[in-house]
Amino acid sequence: MKPTDIGKAYNQITHLWEREEFNRENGIEQHRRAIAFVKNRGAALDVGCGCTGRFMDLLQAEGFEPEGVDVSDEMVRLAKLKHPQINFYQQDICQWELPRTYDFITAWDSIWHIPLDQQKAVLTKLIEGLNSGGVLIFSFGGTDEVGDHTDDTMGPEVYYSTLGVAGFLELFAGLNCNVRHLEYDQYPELHTYFIVQKN
Repeated sequence: MKPTDIGKAYNQITHLWEREEFNRENGIEQHRRAIAFVKNRGAALDVGCGCTGRFMDLLQAEGFEPEGVDVSDEMVRLAKLKHPQINFYQQDICQWELPRTYDFITAWDSIWHIPLDQQKAVLTKLIEGLNSGGVLIFSFGGTDEVGDHTDDTMGPEVYYSTLGVAGFLELFAGLNCNVRHLEYDQYPELHTYFIVQKN
């Protein structure tokens, strides 16, 4: 599946994040841990920002000037309604050129939807898009092997890919950064996240 297909799928299921019972604390503790490593509180970017605005609220409260990007035009439309003063971009992160550099980038439950053959390029782009001392947090499927699959648990079929833990570690070893944290935060589920800091 192409990222544009993922965007169309997410256009159909925005209600899952708009429900009152949606857990707005999802990912917040992990983001606070990542923010603790940041040297400066300037520009921040939420990749696959969705429509809840919870990370925007957190980043603003922590002194950042956040922006958001999402491939789903409906997610972006809803995000703008909640935060009209924030810049949101409806773009495919695989093709999009970052408009500036950032002190903090999050890609929570988002870039695992990009094609497997784009994972290295996108993560390299995000690391290169950080200022010195900037931090990237992203979640992924914490398998031992490289892989991809499709799943229709949320309704429409969506695609997932991962380099596997060793694959991500190998990638970061060749980039100008250090891994600060790795955690299986929903174990025994394989939901996993990295905190990476640029030198």
